[in-house]
Amino acid sequence: MYVTPGPRFVAGMLRTRFIACLPAVLAVGLALAGCSSLRKGFVKQPSSGLPQVSDTASARYIGAQLSQHASGVSGFRLLTRSSNALMSRIAIIDQARHSIDLQYYIFKNDATGRLVAQHLLAAADRGVRVRMLLDAMDLTNEDRMLGALDAHPGIEVRLFNPFGTRSPSMLSKMSQFIVEGRRLNRRMHNKSLIVDGTVAIIGGRNIGDDYFDASNDTNFRDVDLIAIGPVVPQASHAFDAYWNCDAAYPVEAFRDARDTQDDLAKLRIALAKDARSFAQSDYAAAALEAFPDGATSDRSGEWFWGSAELVSDSPEKINMEGDVPSLRIGPKLKAMIGGAQRQVLLISPYFLPGNDGSQFLAGIVRRGVPVKVLTNSLASNDEPAAYSGYARYRVQLLEGGVALYELRPDQGAAQPMTARGRSSGISLHAKAMVVDSEHVFIGSLNMDQRSKLLNTEMGLIVDSAPLAQAVEQFFNTATLPENAFHVVLQQVPVGAGYPWQMRWLYRDKGVDINASREPGATEGRRIEVFFLRMLPLENLL
Repeated sequence: MYVTPGPRFVAGMLRTRFIACLPAVLAVGLALAGCSSLRKGFVKQPSSGLPQVSDTASARYIGAQLSQHASGVSGFRLLTRSSNALMSRIAIIDQARHSIDLQYYIFKNDATGRLVAQHLLAAADRGVRVRMLLDAMDLTNEDRMLGALDAHPGIEVRLFNPFGTRSPSMLSKMSQFIVEGRRLNRRMHNKSLIVDGTVAIIGGRNIGDDYFDASNDTNFRDVDLIAIGPVVPQASHAFDAYWNCDAAYPVEAFRDARDTQDDLAKLRIALAKDARSFAQSDYAAAALEAFPDGATSDRSGEWFWGSAELVSDSPEKINMEGDVPSLRIGPKLKAMIGGAQRQVLLISPYFLPGNDGSQFLAGIVRRGVPVKVLTNSLASNDEPAAYSGYARYRVQLLEGGVALYELRPDQGAAQPMTARGRSSGISLHAKAMVVDSEHVFIGSLNMDQRSKLLNTEMGLIVDSAPLAQAVEQFFNTATLPENAFHVVLQQVPVGAGYPWQMRWLYRDKGVDINASREPGATEGRRIEVFFLRMLPLENLL
Protein backbone atom coordinates (compact mmCIF):
# COMPACT_ATOMS: atom_id res chain seq x y z
CA MET A 1 0.00 0.00 0.00
CA TYR A 2 2.86 2.36 0.71
CA VAL A 3 4.77 1.85 -2.52
CA THR A 4 3.38 5.19 -3.66
CA PRO A 5 2.28 8.08 -1.45
CA GLY A 6 -1.27 7.73 -0.22
CA PRO A 7 -3.57 9.13 2.46
CA ARG A 8 -1.44 7.64 5.20
CA PHE A 9 1.82 8.49 3.47
CA VAL A 10 3.73 9.70 6.52
CA ALA A 11 3.18 6.42 8.33
CA GLY A 12 4.31 4.57 5.23
CA MET A 13 7.50 6.62 5.00
CA LEU A 14 8.67 4.98 8.19
CA ARG A 15 9.29 1.77 6.31
CA THR A 16 12.85 0.59 5.93
CA ARG A 17 13.15 1.31 2.20
CA PHE A 18 12.44 4.99 2.80
CA ILE A 19 14.79 5.28 5.78
CA ALA A 20 17.56 3.70 3.70
CA CYS A 21 17.29 6.33 0.97
CA LEU A 22 16.54 9.27 3.27
CA PRO A 23 19.78 11.22 2.48
CA ALA A 24 19.07 11.13 -1.27
CA VAL A 25 15.42 12.03 -0.75
CA LEU A 26 16.32 14.95 1.47
CA ALA A 27 18.83 16.24 -1.07
CA VAL A 28 16.26 16.12 -3.85
CA GLY A 29 13.70 17.77 -1.58
CA LEU A 30 15.95 20.69 -0.83
CA ALA A 31 16.68 21.11 -4.53
CA LEU A 32 12.98 21.02 -5.45
CA ALA A 33 12.10 23.53 -2.74
CA GLY A 34 13.44 26.29 -4.94
CA CYS A 35 12.20 25.09 -8.34
CA SER A 36 8.44 24.69 -8.15
CA SER A 37 6.70 24.47 -11.51
CA LEU A 38 3.70 26.40 -10.17
CA ARG A 39 3.53 29.80 -11.83
CA LYS A 40 3.11 32.99 -9.85
CA GLY A 41 0.24 35.29 -10.68
CA PHE A 42 -1.84 32.75 -12.62
CA VAL A 43 -5.45 33.71 -13.27
CA LYS A 44 -8.20 31.77 -11.52
CA GLN A 45 -11.67 32.98 -12.35
CA PRO A 46 -14.25 32.40 -9.59
CA SER A 47 -17.47 30.70 -10.61
CA SER A 48 -20.64 29.42 -8.99
CA GLY A 49 -23.07 26.58 -9.54
CA LEU A 50 -25.66 27.30 -12.20
CA PRO A 51 -29.30 27.64 -11.05
CA GLN A 52 -31.49 24.58 -10.90
CA VAL A 53 -33.12 23.83 -14.24
CA SER A 54 -36.69 22.86 -15.04
CA ASP A 55 -36.48 22.42 -18.82
CA THR A 56 -35.19 18.85 -19.02
CA ALA A 57 -37.00 15.52 -18.88
CA SER A 58 -35.06 14.61 -15.75
CA ALA A 59 -35.93 17.92 -14.05
CA ARG A 60 -39.61 17.51 -14.88
CA TYR A 61 -39.62 13.99 -13.45
CA ILE A 62 -37.86 15.20 -10.29
CA GLY A 63 -40.27 18.10 -9.97
CA ALA A 64 -43.24 15.76 -10.21
CA GLN A 65 -41.78 13.54 -7.47
CA LEU A 66 -41.08 16.48 -5.18
CA SER A 67 -44.57 17.92 -5.68
CA GLN A 68 -46.04 14.86 -3.95
CA HIS A 69 -44.19 15.58 -0.71
CA ALA A 70 -43.98 18.35 1.83
CA SER A 71 -41.84 21.39 1.17
CA GLY A 72 -38.28 21.02 2.45
CA VAL A 73 -38.22 17.23 2.07
CA SER A 74 -35.58 15.57 -0.13
CA GLY A 75 -35.63 12.22 -1.91
CA PHE A 76 -32.93 9.55 -1.90
CA ARG A 77 -31.97 6.25 -3.49
CA LEU A 78 -29.39 4.02 -1.87
CA LEU A 79 -26.62 2.65 -4.09
CA THR A 80 -25.15 -0.51 -2.58
CA ARG A 81 -24.51 -2.51 -5.77
CA SER A 82 -21.23 -1.39 -7.31
CA SER A 83 -22.19 -1.85 -10.95
CA ASN A 84 -25.40 0.08 -10.39
CA ALA A 85 -23.42 2.86 -8.70
CA LEU A 86 -21.31 3.21 -11.86
CA MET A 87 -24.23 3.11 -14.29
CA SER A 88 -26.17 5.62 -12.21
CA ARG A 89 -23.29 8.07 -12.54
CA ILE A 90 -23.13 7.50 -16.28
CA ALA A 91 -26.90 7.94 -16.58
CA ILE A 92 -27.10 11.29 -14.80
CA ILE A 93 -24.06 12.60 -16.71
CA ASP A 94 -25.82 11.66 -19.95
CA GLN A 95 -28.97 13.47 -18.75
CA ALA A 96 -27.05 16.72 -18.10
CA ARG A 97 -28.00 19.70 -20.25
CA HIS A 98 -26.48 22.66 -18.41
CA SER A 99 -23.88 21.81 -15.75
CA ILE A 100 -21.85 19.03 -14.14
CA ASP A 101 -19.82 19.60 -10.98
CA LEU A 102 -17.58 16.70 -9.96
CA GLN A 103 -15.45 16.53 -6.78
CA TYR A 104 -13.40 13.43 -5.88
CA TYR A 105 -10.37 12.33 -3.93
CA ILE A 106 -9.42 9.75 -6.59
CA PHE A 107 -10.22 9.70 -10.31
CA LYS A 108 -8.29 6.84 -11.88
CA ASN A 109 -7.12 6.53 -15.47
CA ASP A 110 -8.50 2.99 -15.76
CA ALA A 111 -11.45 1.37 -17.52
CA THR A 112 -14.21 2.95 -15.44
CA GLY A 113 -12.38 6.25 -15.01
CA ARG A 114 -11.94 6.58 -18.76
CA LEU A 115 -15.59 5.61 -19.28
CA VAL A 116 -16.71 8.44 -16.99
CA ALA A 117 -14.25 10.81 -18.73
CA GLN A 118 -15.69 9.87 -22.15
CA HIS A 119 -19.22 10.70 -20.99
CA LEU A 120 -18.05 13.97 -19.42
CA LEU A 121 -16.42 14.89 -22.74
CA ALA A 122 -19.62 14.05 -24.61
CA ALA A 123 -21.56 16.29 -22.21
CA ALA A 124 -19.17 19.17 -22.81
CA ASP A 125 -19.53 18.66 -26.57
CA ARG A 126 -23.27 19.27 -26.30
CA GLY A 127 -22.73 22.51 -24.37
CA VAL A 128 -22.72 21.37 -20.73
CA ARG A 129 -20.35 23.29 -18.42
CA VAL A 130 -18.15 20.74 -16.64
CA ARG A 131 -16.12 21.58 -13.52
CA MET A 132 -13.81 18.86 -12.16
CA LEU A 133 -12.16 19.34 -8.75
CA LEU A 134 -9.77 16.53 -7.79
CA ASP A 135 -7.34 15.99 -4.97
CA ALA A 136 -3.78 15.94 -6.28
CA MET A 137 -2.26 13.32 -3.96
CA ASP A 138 -2.51 10.19 -6.10
CA LEU A 139 -2.48 11.64 -9.62
CA THR A 140 0.10 9.80 -11.74
CA ASN A 141 -0.89 8.68 -15.22
CA GLU A 142 -4.20 10.52 -14.73
CA ASP A 143 -2.44 13.84 -15.19
CA ARG A 144 -2.26 13.91 -18.99
CA MET A 145 -5.84 12.70 -19.38
CA LEU A 146 -7.05 15.50 -17.12
CA GLY A 147 -4.88 18.05 -18.88
CA ALA A 148 -6.31 17.07 -22.26
CA LEU A 149 -9.86 17.32 -20.90
CA ASP A 150 -9.02 20.77 -19.56
CA ALA A 151 -8.15 21.84 -23.12
CA HIS A 152 -11.87 21.55 -23.97
CA PRO A 153 -13.50 25.01 -23.74
CA GLY A 154 -16.40 23.52 -21.79
CA ILE A 155 -14.30 21.66 -19.19
CA GLU A 156 -12.21 23.14 -16.40
CA VAL A 157 -10.06 20.99 -14.13
CA ARG A 158 -8.70 22.17 -10.79
CA LEU A 159 -6.35 20.30 -8.46
CA PHE A 160 -6.66 20.58 -4.70
CA ASN A 161 -3.50 21.21 -2.66
CA PRO A 162 -1.11 20.02 -5.40
CA PHE A 163 2.57 19.18 -5.27
CA GLY A 164 4.95 21.83 -6.54
CA THR A 165 5.53 19.84 -9.71
CA ARG A 166 2.74 18.77 -12.05
CA SER A 167 3.66 15.09 -12.50
CA PRO A 168 5.90 14.24 -9.52
CA SER A 169 7.65 10.90 -9.35
CA MET A 170 7.56 8.85 -6.16
CA LEU A 171 10.98 10.23 -5.20
CA SER A 172 9.80 13.76 -5.91
CA LYS A 173 6.69 13.26 -3.77
CA MET A 174 8.76 11.89 -0.91
CA SER A 175 11.20 14.76 -1.10
CA GLN A 176 8.44 17.37 -1.24
CA PHE A 177 6.90 15.78 1.85
CA ILE A 178 10.22 16.35 3.63
CA VAL A 179 9.98 20.07 2.85
CA GLU A 180 6.21 20.63 3.00
CA GLY A 181 4.87 17.67 4.95
CA ARG A 182 2.41 19.65 7.04
CA ARG A 183 0.64 21.07 3.97
CA LEU A 184 0.80 18.02 1.73
CA ASN A 185 -0.45 15.66 4.45
CA ARG A 186 -3.84 17.44 4.37
CA ARG A 187 -6.11 16.16 1.62
CA MET A 188 -9.57 16.75 0.13
CA HIS A 189 -11.43 13.48 0.70
CA ASN A 190 -14.86 14.78 -0.46
CA LYS A 191 -16.91 12.89 -3.05
CA SER A 192 -19.83 14.40 -4.97
CA LEU A 193 -21.33 14.56 -8.46
CA ILE A 194 -23.95 17.27 -9.12
CA VAL A 195 -25.89 17.57 -12.40
CA ASP A 196 -28.00 20.55 -13.53
CA GLY A 197 -28.43 21.62 -9.93
CA THR A 198 -31.24 19.06 -9.59
CA VAL A 199 -29.62 15.73 -8.73
CA ALA A 200 -26.46 14.65 -6.89
CA ILE A 201 -24.63 11.45 -5.97
CA ILE A 202 -22.84 11.69 -2.63
CA GLY A 203 -21.17 8.96 -0.60
CA GLY A 204 -17.97 7.01 -0.21
CA ARG A 205 -17.02 5.88 -3.73
CA ASN A 206 -14.16 7.38 -5.72
CA ILE A 207 -13.90 6.90 -9.50
CA GLY A 208 -11.96 3.76 -10.39
CA ASP A 209 -12.32 0.06 -11.21
CA ASP A 210 -12.00 -1.15 -7.62
CA TYR A 211 -14.96 0.99 -6.50
CA PHE A 212 -17.30 -0.55 -9.10
CA ASP A 213 -16.48 -4.29 -8.98
CA ALA A 214 -14.46 -3.97 -12.18
CA SER A 215 -11.03 -4.82 -10.76
CA ASN A 216 -9.33 -8.21 -10.88
CA ASP A 217 -7.60 -7.23 -7.64
CA THR A 218 -9.40 -6.21 -4.44
CA ASN A 219 -12.85 -4.60 -4.85
CA PHE A 220 -14.41 -2.25 -2.32
CA ARG A 221 -17.81 -2.55 -0.65
CA ASP A 222 -19.35 0.92 -0.45
CA VAL A 223 -22.57 2.96 -0.33
CA ASP A 224 -23.73 6.18 -2.05
CA LEU A 225 -26.94 8.18 -2.16
CA ILE A 226 -28.68 9.67 -5.19
CA ALA A 227 -30.29 12.87 -3.87
CA ILE A 228 -33.00 15.15 -5.24
CA GLY A 229 -34.75 18.11 -3.64
CA PRO A 230 -33.57 21.02 -1.46
CA VAL A 231 -30.45 19.21 -0.27
CA VAL A 232 -28.93 19.44 -3.79
CA PRO A 233 -28.42 23.25 -3.70
CA GLN A 234 -26.64 22.71 -0.39
CA ALA A 235 -24.26 20.34 -2.17
CA SER A 236 -23.70 22.94 -4.92
CA HIS A 237 -22.88 25.58 -2.33
CA ALA A 238 -20.33 23.27 -0.69
CA PHE A 239 -18.75 22.52 -4.08
CA ASP A 240 -18.41 26.25 -4.83
CA ALA A 241 -16.64 26.83 -1.51
CA TYR A 242 -13.95 24.32 -2.50
CA TRP A 243 -13.82 25.31 -6.17
CA ASN A 244 -13.07 28.94 -5.31
CA CYS A 245 -10.81 28.37 -2.30
CA ASP A 246 -7.09 29.22 -2.34
CA ALA A 247 -6.08 25.52 -2.28
CA ALA A 248 -7.78 24.77 -5.65
CA TYR A 249 -5.32 25.32 -8.53
CA PRO A 250 -6.27 25.35 -12.22
CA VAL A 251 -4.23 23.00 -14.38
CA GLU A 252 -2.77 25.98 -16.27
CA ALA A 253 -1.16 27.18 -13.05
CA PHE A 254 1.70 24.80 -13.83
CA ARG A 255 4.46 26.09 -16.11
CA ASP A 256 4.48 22.84 -18.07
CA ALA A 257 0.71 22.87 -18.71
CA ARG A 258 0.81 22.90 -22.52
CA ASP A 259 -2.09 20.60 -23.32
CA THR A 260 -3.48 21.49 -26.72
CA GLN A 261 -6.42 20.73 -28.95
CA ASP A 262 -4.24 18.02 -30.52
CA ASP A 263 -3.94 16.36 -27.10
CA LEU A 264 -7.71 16.58 -26.70
CA ALA A 265 -8.28 15.11 -30.17
CA LYS A 266 -5.99 12.16 -29.39
CA LEU A 267 -7.74 11.61 -26.08
CA ARG A 268 -11.14 11.76 -27.76
CA ILE A 269 -10.18 8.95 -30.14
CA ALA A 270 -8.69 6.84 -27.34
CA LEU A 271 -11.70 7.31 -25.04
CA ALA A 272 -14.14 6.43 -27.83
CA LYS A 273 -12.21 3.22 -28.48
CA ASP A 274 -12.13 2.40 -24.78
CA ALA A 275 -15.86 3.07 -24.45
CA ARG A 276 -16.62 0.66 -27.33
CA SER A 277 -14.48 -2.01 -25.70
CA PHE A 278 -16.22 -1.45 -22.38
CA ALA A 279 -19.68 -1.61 -23.98
CA GLN A 280 -18.79 -5.01 -25.47
CA SER A 281 -17.46 -6.42 -22.19
CA ASP A 282 -19.13 -8.96 -19.94
CA TYR A 283 -19.01 -6.35 -17.17
CA ALA A 284 -21.14 -3.90 -19.16
CA ALA A 285 -23.67 -6.59 -19.99
CA ALA A 286 -23.97 -7.59 -16.33
CA ALA A 287 -24.15 -3.96 -15.19
CA LEU A 288 -26.92 -3.10 -17.63
CA GLU A 289 -28.84 -6.21 -16.63
CA ALA A 290 -28.71 -5.18 -12.96
CA PHE A 291 -29.26 -1.48 -13.65
CA PRO A 292 -33.09 -1.43 -13.84
CA ASP A 293 -33.24 -2.74 -10.26
CA GLY A 294 -31.56 0.45 -9.05
CA ALA A 295 -33.29 3.25 -10.87
CA THR A 296 -31.54 6.60 -11.41
CA SER A 297 -33.08 10.03 -10.90
CA ASP A 298 -35.40 9.91 -13.93
CA ARG A 299 -36.72 6.35 -13.65
CA SER A 300 -39.80 5.20 -11.80
CA GLY A 301 -39.13 3.40 -8.57
CA GLU A 302 -38.97 3.79 -4.82
CA TRP A 303 -37.53 6.92 -3.22
CA PHE A 304 -36.72 7.38 0.45
CA TRP A 305 -38.06 10.73 1.67
CA GLY A 306 -37.00 12.83 4.63
CA SER A 307 -35.49 16.05 5.86
CA ALA A 308 -31.78 16.21 5.11
CA GLU A 309 -28.68 18.30 5.60
CA LEU A 310 -25.51 18.37 3.51
CA VAL A 311 -22.61 18.59 5.95
CA SER A 312 -19.15 19.55 4.76
CA ASP A 313 -15.90 20.55 6.37
CA SER A 314 -14.71 24.03 5.51
CA PRO A 315 -11.81 24.00 3.02
CA GLU A 316 -10.03 26.21 5.55
CA LYS A 317 -9.65 23.11 7.69
CA ILE A 318 -6.42 22.26 5.87
CA ASN A 319 -4.83 25.47 7.23
CA MET A 320 -5.93 25.11 10.86
CA GLU A 321 -3.53 24.78 13.77
CA GLY A 322 -4.82 22.12 16.13
CA ASP A 323 -8.51 21.27 16.25
CA VAL A 324 -11.07 23.92 15.26
CA PRO A 325 -14.45 22.16 15.67
CA SER A 326 -16.35 24.93 13.86
CA LEU A 327 -14.56 24.00 10.60
CA ARG A 328 -15.49 20.31 10.61
CA ILE A 329 -18.54 18.06 10.57
CA GLY A 330 -17.46 15.80 13.43
CA PRO A 331 -19.33 17.63 16.24
CA LYS A 332 -22.68 17.22 14.43
CA LEU A 333 -22.11 13.52 13.95
CA LYS A 334 -21.02 13.08 17.56
CA ALA A 335 -24.21 14.81 18.73
CA MET A 336 -26.26 12.54 16.47
CA ILE A 337 -24.63 9.43 17.99
CA GLY A 338 -24.73 10.81 21.53
CA GLY A 339 -28.49 11.35 21.32
CA ALA A 340 -29.19 7.69 20.59
CA GLN A 341 -32.01 6.09 22.56
CA ARG A 342 -32.33 2.63 20.98
CA GLN A 343 -29.34 1.59 18.82
CA VAL A 344 -26.20 2.84 17.07
CA LEU A 345 -24.73 1.19 13.96
CA LEU A 346 -21.35 2.44 12.72
CA ILE A 347 -19.68 1.46 9.43
CA SER A 348 -16.12 2.61 8.80
CA PRO A 349 -13.21 0.95 6.93
CA TYR A 350 -10.74 2.65 9.26
CA PHE A 351 -12.02 2.77 12.84
CA LEU A 352 -9.68 4.52 15.29
CA PRO A 353 -11.84 5.97 18.07
CA GLY A 354 -8.99 6.83 20.40
CA ASN A 355 -9.34 6.70 24.16
CA ASP A 356 -11.96 9.47 24.30
CA GLY A 357 -14.03 7.94 21.51
CA SER A 358 -13.88 4.49 23.06
CA GLN A 359 -15.09 5.88 26.38
CA PHE A 360 -17.82 7.85 24.59
CA LEU A 361 -19.19 4.71 22.89
CA ALA A 362 -18.92 2.67 26.10
CA GLY A 363 -20.91 5.39 27.87
CA ILE A 364 -23.72 4.98 25.34
CA VAL A 365 -23.74 1.22 25.99
CA ARG A 366 -23.93 1.85 29.74
CA ARG A 367 -27.15 3.79 29.10
CA GLY A 368 -28.62 0.59 27.67
CA VAL A 369 -28.16 1.54 24.00
CA PRO A 370 -26.44 -1.16 21.90
CA VAL A 371 -23.52 0.03 19.76
CA LYS A 372 -22.39 -2.13 16.84
CA VAL A 373 -19.38 -1.44 14.59
CA LEU A 374 -18.46 -2.88 11.19
CA THR A 375 -14.88 -2.30 10.07
CA ASN A 376 -12.18 -4.13 8.12
CA SER A 377 -10.42 -7.22 9.37
CA LEU A 378 -6.65 -7.49 9.24
CA ALA A 379 -7.04 -9.66 6.14
CA SER A 380 -9.32 -7.20 4.31
CA ASN A 381 -7.70 -3.95 5.46
CA ASP A 382 -5.64 -2.14 2.80
CA GLU A 383 -3.93 0.03 5.45
CA PRO A 384 -1.96 -2.00 8.04
CA ALA A 385 -1.05 1.18 9.94
CA ALA A 386 -4.74 2.06 10.30
CA TYR A 387 -5.52 -1.45 11.52
CA SER A 388 -2.75 -1.17 14.11
CA GLY A 389 -4.45 1.93 15.50
CA TYR A 390 -7.81 0.16 15.67
CA ALA A 391 -6.27 -2.91 17.32
CA ARG A 392 -4.88 -0.69 20.07
CA TYR A 393 -8.44 0.10 21.26
CA ARG A 394 -10.18 -3.18 20.46
CA VAL A 395 -10.05 -4.65 23.98
CA GLN A 396 -11.20 -1.37 25.53
CA LEU A 397 -14.17 -1.26 23.16
CA LEU A 398 -15.12 -4.88 23.86
CA GLU A 399 -14.84 -4.41 27.61
CA GLY A 400 -17.12 -1.38 27.21
CA GLY A 401 -19.77 -3.55 25.57
CA VAL A 402 -19.31 -2.36 21.97
CA ALA A 403 -20.02 -5.12 19.43
CA LEU A 404 -17.26 -5.41 16.81
CA TYR A 405 -17.53 -7.02 13.38
CA GLU A 406 -14.63 -7.25 10.92
CA LEU A 407 -15.34 -7.82 7.23
CA ARG A 408 -13.97 -11.03 5.74
CA PRO A 409 -11.92 -10.67 2.54
CA ASP A 410 -13.00 -13.97 1.01
CA GLN A 411 -15.71 -14.39 -1.57
CA GLY A 412 -18.75 -15.47 0.34
CA ALA A 413 -22.24 -14.06 0.19
CA ALA A 414 -20.87 -10.53 0.35
CA GLN A 415 -18.62 -11.03 -2.68
CA PRO A 416 -20.28 -12.38 -5.80
CA MET A 417 -18.16 -13.05 -8.83
CA THR A 418 -17.54 -9.83 -10.74
CA ALA A 419 -18.39 -9.63 -14.41
CA ARG A 420 -14.68 -9.38 -15.24
CA GLY A 421 -13.79 -12.50 -13.27
CA ARG A 422 -13.11 -13.27 -9.65
CA SER A 423 -11.20 -10.63 -7.73
CA SER A 424 -8.62 -11.46 -5.09
CA GLY A 425 -10.98 -10.31 -2.35
CA ILE A 426 -13.01 -7.48 -0.92
CA SER A 427 -12.37 -4.57 1.41
CA LEU A 428 -14.83 -2.34 3.23
CA HIS A 429 -14.89 1.27 2.03
CA ALA A 430 -18.38 2.41 3.14
CA LYS A 431 -18.73 5.17 5.71
CA ALA A 432 -22.18 5.28 7.32
CA MET A 433 -24.05 5.63 10.60
CA VAL A 434 -27.59 4.68 11.63
CA VAL A 435 -29.05 5.95 14.91
CA ASP A 436 -32.34 4.69 16.35
CA SER A 437 -33.41 3.20 12.99
CA GLU A 438 -34.27 6.71 11.82
CA HIS A 439 -31.24 8.99 11.47
CA VAL A 440 -28.65 8.20 8.78
CA PHE A 441 -25.25 9.56 7.79
CA ILE A 442 -23.60 8.51 4.53
CA GLY A 443 -20.49 10.24 3.24
CA SER A 444 -16.72 10.29 2.96
CA LEU A 445 -15.72 10.47 6.63
CA ASN A 446 -13.79 7.61 8.20
CA MET A 447 -13.94 7.34 11.98
CA ASP A 448 -10.28 8.12 12.57
CA GLN A 449 -7.98 10.98 13.48
CA ARG A 450 -7.02 11.67 9.86
CA SER A 451 -10.62 12.36 8.86
CA LYS A 452 -11.15 14.36 12.04
CA LEU A 453 -8.11 16.62 11.84
CA LEU A 454 -6.28 16.38 8.49
CA ASN A 455 -8.60 15.55 5.57
CA THR A 456 -11.66 17.50 4.52
CA GLU A 457 -14.87 15.46 4.48
CA MET A 458 -18.54 15.68 3.56
CA GLY A 459 -21.77 13.69 3.66
CA LEU A 460 -25.54 13.66 4.08
CA ILE A 461 -27.50 13.47 7.33
CA VAL A 462 -31.00 12.20 6.58
CA ASP A 463 -33.98 11.65 8.88
CA SER A 464 -35.83 8.78 7.20
CA ALA A 465 -36.88 5.52 8.84
CA PRO A 466 -37.18 3.63 5.50
CA LEU A 467 -33.69 4.72 4.43
CA ALA A 468 -32.34 3.79 7.85
CA GLN A 469 -33.87 0.34 7.51
CA ALA A 470 -32.21 -0.11 4.09
CA VAL A 471 -28.79 0.79 5.53
CA GLU A 472 -29.46 -1.52 8.48
CA GLN A 473 -30.11 -4.32 6.00
CA PHE A 474 -26.71 -3.62 4.40
CA PHE A 475 -25.12 -3.77 7.87
CA ASN A 476 -26.96 -6.95 8.87
CA THR A 477 -25.98 -8.75 5.66
CA ALA A 478 -22.36 -7.67 5.92
CA THR A 479 -22.14 -8.87 9.53
CA LEU A 480 -23.51 -12.36 8.94
CA PRO A 481 -21.02 -15.01 10.13
CA GLU A 482 -20.42 -15.99 6.48
CA ASN A 483 -19.34 -12.40 5.71
CA ALA A 484 -17.68 -11.04 8.85
CA PHE A 485 -15.69 -12.06 11.92
CA HIS A 486 -17.50 -11.29 15.19
CA VAL A 487 -14.78 -10.28 17.66
CA VAL A 488 -15.57 -11.18 21.28
CA LEU A 489 -13.93 -11.65 24.66
CA GLN A 490 -14.36 -15.18 26.02
CA GLN A 491 -13.59 -16.31 29.54
CA VAL A 492 -10.80 -18.84 29.97
CA PRO A 493 -10.45 -21.58 32.62
CA VAL A 494 -9.40 -20.54 36.10
CA GLY A 495 -5.65 -20.67 36.55
CA ALA A 496 -4.80 -19.60 33.00
CA GLY A 497 -3.26 -16.40 34.36
CA TYR A 498 -5.68 -14.05 32.56
CA PRO A 499 -9.49 -13.77 32.71
CA TRP A 500 -10.36 -13.71 29.01
CA GLN A 501 -9.11 -14.27 25.49
CA MET A 502 -10.03 -12.43 22.31
CA ARG A 503 -11.74 -14.66 19.75
CA TRP A 504 -12.97 -14.31 16.18
CA LEU A 505 -16.26 -16.12 15.48
CA TYR A 506 -17.42 -16.89 11.93
CA ARG A 507 -18.87 -19.59 9.70
CA ASP A 508 -17.02 -21.27 6.85
CA LYS A 509 -18.78 -23.74 4.55
CA GLY A 510 -21.50 -24.24 7.13
CA VAL A 511 -19.07 -24.89 10.00
CA ASP A 512 -18.88 -22.49 12.97
CA ILE A 513 -15.28 -21.53 13.74
CA ASN A 514 -13.81 -19.99 16.89
CA ALA A 515 -10.34 -18.57 16.06
CA SER A 516 -7.76 -17.33 18.56
CA ARG A 517 -6.10 -14.81 16.24
CA GLU A 518 -6.98 -12.76 13.16
CA PRO A 519 -8.23 -15.23 10.54
CA GLY A 520 -7.02 -15.03 6.98
CA ALA A 521 -4.06 -12.75 7.70
CA THR A 522 -0.49 -13.71 6.83
CA GLU A 523 2.12 -14.03 9.52
CA GLY A 524 4.04 -11.19 7.89
CA ARG A 525 1.03 -8.88 8.15
CA ARG A 526 0.56 -9.76 11.83
CA ILE A 527 4.21 -8.98 12.57
CA GLU A 528 3.93 -5.70 10.66
CA VAL A 529 0.91 -4.61 12.70
CA PHE A 530 2.64 -5.66 15.94
CA PHE A 531 5.50 -3.26 15.30
CA LEU A 532 3.27 -0.50 13.92
CA ARG A 533 1.32 -0.52 17.19
CA MET A 534 4.50 0.54 18.98
CA LEU A 535 4.94 3.67 16.87
CA PRO A 536 3.36 7.07 17.76
CA LEU A 537 1.31 7.27 14.56
CA GLU A 538 -2.23 7.77 15.85
CA ASN A 539 -2.62 11.42 14.79
CA LEU A 540 -1.47 10.54 11.27
CA LEU A 541 -3.87 7.63 10.71
